[in-house]
Amino acid sequence: MDPRSGKRREQVATEATAADVDRAVRAAHATRESLADRAVRAAFLRAAADLLDASAEEVVATADAETALGAPRLTGELARTSAQLRAFAEVVEDGGYLDVRVDLPDPTAVPPRPDLRRWKIPLGVVAVYAASNFPLAFSVPGGDTASALAAGCPVVVKAHPDHPATSELAAGLLRRAAAKAGLPEDVVVLVHGFDAGVELVRHPLVAAAGFTGSVRGGRALFDAAAARPVPIPFHGELGSLNPVVITPGAVAERAEETGAGLAGSMTLGAGQFCTKPGFVLAPAGADGDRFLAALTEGVAQAGPAVLLDHRMRAAFVEGVTARAALDGVEAPVVPGAADEHTVTAGVLTVDAARLADGGHELLLEECFGPVTVVARYTDEAQVGAVLGRLPGNLTATLHCADDDPAAPGLLAALTPLAGRVLVGGWPTGVAVAAAQHHGGPYPATTSTSTSVGATAIERWLRPVTYQSTPQHLLPPELRDAPRA
Repeated sequence: MDPRSGKRREQVATEATAADVDRAVRAAHATRESLADRAVRAAFLRAAADLLDASAEEVVATADAETALGAPRLTGELARTSAQLRAFAEVVEDGGYLDVRVDLPDPTAVPPRPDLRRWKIPLGVVAVYAASNFPLAFSVPGGDTASALAAGCPVVVKAHPDHPATSELAAGLLRRAAAKAGLPEDVVVLVHGFDAGVELVRHPLVAAAGFTGSVRGGRALFDAAAARPVPIPFHGELGSLNPVVITPGAVAERAEETGAGLAGSMTLGAGQFCTKPGFVLAPAGADGDRFLAALTEGVAQAGPAVLLDHRMRAAFVEGVTARAALDGVEAPVVPGAADEHTVTAGVLTVDAARLADGGHELLLEECFGPVTVVARYTDEAQVGAVLGRLPGNLTATLHCADDDPAAPGLLAALTPLAGRVLVGGWPTGVAVAAAQHHGGPYPATTSTSTSVGATAIERWLRPVTYQSTPQHLLPPELRDAPRA
């Protein structure tokens, strides 16, 4: 469907049957041995990045037609996607992810220690569930696929229904890259359809799964993965409120700057980033008023926005309407429907005391789209009480003054809530780097792993130790170094 008009576009694929899913998984499973050579895997990942870059104009145009995210945003996302693939090629070549550990035999130890050599091996076929809001970086050619292939795992991707043509195009480019590197094309296979997603996580040859999407959908698949005769790891990114705490010292120093920064972050991409700051604890009082005025001015200037699809638009309108109707909630900028295809961004405010006392649970749940809730507090006790009610998150942000006496305690309170904690700045935008962690306590994710950065590869590996194994039978990475 065209999100800008609500009209049906061309049909590019059919929904996979159970038999189709079975064939897809078995075809991917048959390619496992071909991925054993690390040099070939690295060449494949670089070839995939090159083909994506060479097809940039077509990829961006196709994704924009299906998501309305706009060419500038999608051009940046494509650059991130190809960079991710190249980064994982370097990870493969480096080999550090194998976590090789060798304990030589020691007959004097009590008890005597045998020769032990440990490394990590790929799990097998990985099911990847594409995200709606990132048709490239978290979908067919995205981080889950790149990290799984880097680990040596074939991939079966369940395309998101919001961008089937983009998914087909990207899958075709990955399969061409595989052939170019001398690999079977079926190291990457694509399927479509809701039922296909359920069949995929239940298939006995699927060894692990990666998901980015809603709490409801992700939890259903997570439960299915756990209920299998042989349960499998399910690495799901489900939902995040991404709380922000602003101290009195911060608004005294830079109220307008902080308000404008928040407005830009929460409306970026029409508020459809998984790291959108959706809940803010800000001080009441004159400086807090200055912050709120700058925030509302920035949000009011955002203009109508097209969401990824009309179903999400309807959910956003319903969600903000229900929140605005709660007792004591005000809307300095009213969020909701602009017309039948677009929405307006908004800001909701409430006294933090109402939340500290245990009310208004709905305000502590993610609302996908361009809205944020500002809870205004009068003392640190209210901040602590509200933070104590928050679920797990991808990010948590603290804005404080230099040498702010409240900062250490607030940072300590925020750290258990999230996988990435910021002091200053805004959480939208996730750098692809070795030290990155994009995950967090449930419901942010269903595991302790990251889906962004070099260590995302660890999700698709398991350790194996060889004991007292002759050199010629060991993998090359575990053998003794040649003697001069």
